[in-house]
Amino acid sequence: MPRAATSGRGSSAASRDDLLDAPARWPAAVTGAGRFQLVPVRLPRDLPLVCAWMNDPAVAAFWELAGPEHVTEAHLRPQLKGDGRSVPCLGVLDGTPMSYWELYRADLDPLARHCRTRPHDTGLHLLIGGVAHRGRGLGTVLLRTVADLVLAQRPRCARVLAEPDVRNAPSIAAFLGAGFRYSDEVQLPTKRAALMVRDRALRHVL
Repeated sequence: MPRAATSGRGSSAASRDDLLDAPARWPAAVTGAGRFQLVPVRLPRDLPLVCAWMNDPAVAAFWELAGPEHVTEAHLRPQLKGDGRSVPCLGVLDGTPMSYWELYRADLDPLARHCRTRPHDTGLHLLIGGVAHRGRGLGTVLLRTVADLVLAQRPRCARVLAEPDVRNAPSIAAFLGAGFRYSDEVQLPTKRAALMVRDRALRHVL
C-alpha cells in the first residue's frame, strides 16, 4: 500500500538508522539469478527511473502513482525526509537497477490500525521494473532473498509482512513461493489486502 512516511522533525541520522537497522549498510546477496543488493533511493538521481516504472500500466494498476515526475517525487520525498520508518530502495541485480522496494516498520505504520502487529515487524513493498525481468520467477527469488536479509540484519524482527492487493494473484503466488504464509485478509483504506507473513521461526522450513 503506497504511503508517505511520517515526518521526522528533529530526528538524527542515528535514529533513522535505528528504526530499520540501516538498510544502506546491508550486504549484497548471492542468488540463483545473480548478485543482488538493496540501494536506498537518491533524488534526483533515481527519480526518472522510478517514475518510468510507476507509469507502466501493469504497475500503475496497483501502485496508483502514474503521472509526471512530481507525482513520484511526492511519494518518495516524505520517506527520504522522514524518521526512517520507511526506506525506499532500488533492487540492483548484477549491477542493473531492476526493481523498487519499500522496507517499512509495520508496527509503526498505518497498517497497524487494521491488523495486529508485533514490535519490529518489518513490511515489504515490491515492484519489478522492467518487462524483461517479469515472468521469470525473479519476484519469488528476490522476495525470499530480501526477507532473509531483513531477518539476518534485524535480529529484533520476528516477522516480515506484506499486504498485496487480493486481486494481484501473481504477487500473492510469488510471496507464497518465497516462504510467506497467507495469514488473513484485511480491509485497508485503498484496497482489500492479503496479509502475507514470513516467520523467523519458520524460515528454514518454508
